[in-house]
Parts: sequence; structure tokens; C-alpha cells
Amino acid sequence: MRAIFIADAHLMLPDDTNYRLLLRFLQELEGKLDTLYIMGDLFDFWVGFPSHPLTHYDAVLDALERLVERGCRLVYFEGNHDFHLGSIFSQRLKAEIHSGPAIECVQGKRLYICHGDQINREDRLYRLLRFLLRTRLVAAGVRHFPPSWAEKIRERLQKRSQAGYSVKTARWDYRQIILDFARSLQSEGCDGLVTGHFHLALREDVPESSFAVLSLGDWMEQFTYGEMLDGELRLMSYSEREP
Repeated sequence: MRAIFIADAHLMLPDDTNYRLLLRFLQELEGKLDTLYIMGDLFDFWVGFPSHPLTHYDAVLDALERLVERGCRLVYFEGNHDFHLGSIFSQRLKAEIHSGPAIECVQGKRLYICHGDQINREDRLYRLLRFLLRTRLVAAGVRHFPPSWAEKIRERLQKRSQAGYSVKTARWDYRQIILDFARSLQSEGCDGLVTGHFHLALREDVPESSFAVLSLGDWMEQFTYGEMLDGELRLMSYSEREP
């Protein structure tokens, strides 16, 4: 059995390196994968507008559909750049969609799986924004937004994200925040944590335990992802496998 975890590709344009490498990676996975966990922010911006103005992502959607047709289970954890995913994911791709964390048994291990944007409880301003964006009112409003709003919303979210990332990484020790959160999960009977969001690539065990911690890095510059094979959780790098 094989499961893949990937997060934070922040795909924008088909000619971008990360976009092209992801398409190649997905093609290589066809028929070789039990479950693909998309752990949020696959796209730099995605909201499921009914009119689907985000056609520059069609190649990725087609690649995901081929995986599903070959028997792959698709599980999507919404991020802070992709939420209210809409019918393309729920109906066409038959994805299991999570708006927040979930505990799932993967190859006999109880894993706490999340995008990760709720782990840092001190980031109160973001947590408030997250709550507001995921209200039923916003979800209902998406159906009535004109398609021209898609690019405006994307630009605003991108500027906010870029401006805040360097400030937050200087303010907080993300590795320590992740490890402290992992320790709190042990009391819930979990065997591991898989998270995205932080763009931090690490695979560690909590000291004095067998609790596995996997932070996925990103598919922008690091091209890292997670793999669960025969019960072993590993951090992988796709760039190492390029021809």
C-alpha cells in the first residue's frame, strides 16, 4: 500500500517549473497509488466558482481525474489559499474534502492530518480571518460572485500572504510549534502528525516516543512530499529524481 501527501505547491501558471513538475509527478503516480492526500494550498488561489474561471488549472484537474480513474482515492484538506472547493472536486473528482483536521488510520497508524494553519494558536488575527472566510455566508456568496472577482481576490490573498510570511517566520519558531503540537496529540492516541502550511520540510520523532512528525515542506522550491509505504512515514524529495 502506498499513500502520498503533498502540500503548498501554490500553482499559478502552466509554464511555471513547479506546475510542470507536478504534472509529471502525477502522471508517474498513475496506477501506483492507493491514496493521494492533498494537504492544502495546491493552488495559489482556488474557490469553486460555478462558472470555473480558473481554467489555467485544467491540466492539473485532468491529471487528478486520471489518477482517480486508475483507482486512487483522493482526499483534499483545504488550505488558506484553496477553500470552498466546489463541485469540480466533490463531484467530478469524487474527492473527500476536509475543511479542518482529521484523524485517519493509514496503514495501521492513526495519523492526525491537517493543512496546519490552525496549529499556531498565537496567530489570532489569521485565525479570525480563517473563521470569517469559511462561514456559510461566504460559501453561499461564491455562487453569486462575478467571475471577474476571482483575479482580484487572488491578488489580495497573494499580497497578504507574501507580506506576512517573512514576518511570521521571524517571529515564531515553526519547528518548535509543530513539535509542541505533536506532543499534545499523543494523549489522543495518535501515532503521527502530517502537516503542511509552514513550508518547513522535516521528519522527526517526538523525543522518547515513536510518534512520527512529518512537515511536508513545499512544492515551490523544495519539491518535497510525504510518503507512507508499508506503515513507514517518510519525507521525500522529487528534485532528486529528476533526469
